[in-house]
Formats: sequence, structure tokens, C-alpha cells
Amino acid sequence: MSRTVAIVEDEPDLRANYLQALQRYGYVVAGYADRASAMNAFALRLPDLVLIDVGLGDEPEGGFELCRHLRARSSSLPILFLTARDSDLDVISGLRLGADDYLSKTVSMAQLTARVAALFRRLEALQQPAAKESVVSLRALRLEVERMRVTWQEQEVPLTLTEFWMVHALVRHPGHVRSRDQLMRESEIVVDDATITSHIKRIRRKFEAIDAAFDEIDTVHGAGYRWRP
Repeated sequence: MSRTVAIVEDEPDLRANYLQALQRYGYVVAGYADRASAMNAFALRLPDLVLIDVGLGDEPEGGFELCRHLRARSSSLPILFLTARDSDLDVISGLRLGADDYLSKTVSMAQLTARVAALFRRLEALQQPAAKESVVSLRALRLEVERMRVTWQEQEVPLTLTEFWMVHALVRHPGHVRSRDQLMRESEIVVDDATITSHIKRIRRKFEAIDAAFDEIDTVHGAGYRWRP
């Protein structure tokens, strides 16, 4: 069954270009010009992945509002911001709201489709039965690979896809330092160091919301991060 992709972009020509590029890769693609039309469509059924522009028509941050709404409905829906607003503040704002990735509109169509394919590969990995270590348990942590579910002290931690795979990369080898490049490879994202740092901070905050004393993730300055051995 073909994957469905929704593009929420208020510039008609850009929306048409993205739509055609993704259709050539076999995706079923729908385009929306504003937040209202997208939310009406998503109320009936969520797509498999959403590309969102930050500024939508007369709503300078309409994309952020849409992301917040979608993340409240699904913790695992891949959400990718695609926008001309690529300042550090906008990137961090998008990630804080639960976006999985953030691309500038200057990105090539080849890079865009590669990033979409990477997000779908992560979803497909969850549907394949793991031969080993389908469940990782370490102190108060339980990580279930197939269900993409993480619990701490028996309470579920609402991680995005990117956050899940970062935690997975760390807990597979507790005590081993994982560099930012390794975390990017295992999470299938290509971002700068500051964005990796932002992801780690968000992961910590989500665990701390359950356990204020959470201190499992160590920062190894100049090297990366590790899960406490």
C-alpha cells in the first residue's frame, strides 16, 4: 500500500513542485494551502507523513500551530518542517513542538525526497520483527522496539521518532559515548550540532517530567553523549 504524504504550503508553485516530486517516487500526495483546510482533512484521517511550512497565509506561525495540533493527536506521526525561515530560533521552536526534521526551502528535491524516504524507513523498521533485543530493559527504563514505546518507572515517555531512535542508540550500549555523527546516522537525520543538543535537551525534559531526579544521559564534552552504565 502506498504511503500518504500531506504538504501544507501556501505558495502554489512550490506546493505543486513538492507534490510532483513526491508523486514520482510513488507516494500518494495531497496539498493544502492553509492550516484550516489541512486540519479539516486531517480530522477525517491522518496521512503517513506531513510536510509543513511555518508561515501559512496570514498566519506567520500557522505551521507551528498545526504541528502542535498534530503532535497532540499522534506521538509517532513524522512531521517535517520545510520553510524559508531557517534561523536557529525557528529550528529550535519547531523541534520543541515535536517536529522530526527541519529543512530549508533551498534544499534540492533529491535531498527532500531522501529525507522523506529516511523517515519512512524508520517507520518500516518498527513493523519488522526484531530478531534480538526487541525489548531493552535498564533500571527504570523499558524500550520496546516494535511498538516504538519507551517507559520510565512504568510511565510512557512521549517521544517522537527521532527522539526514540536517539534513546535507542544510547541504551543499546550503556556507558559507551555516542558522537553527534553517530546519533545522526542512527536517527537518519542530517542536522547541525546545536540541533542534536536541542533534541537531547527535549529528551531529558520528557523523562524529567516523570522523574525529577532523572540523570541517565551524560554529556561528554567534545565527544557526545552516553547513557549511564
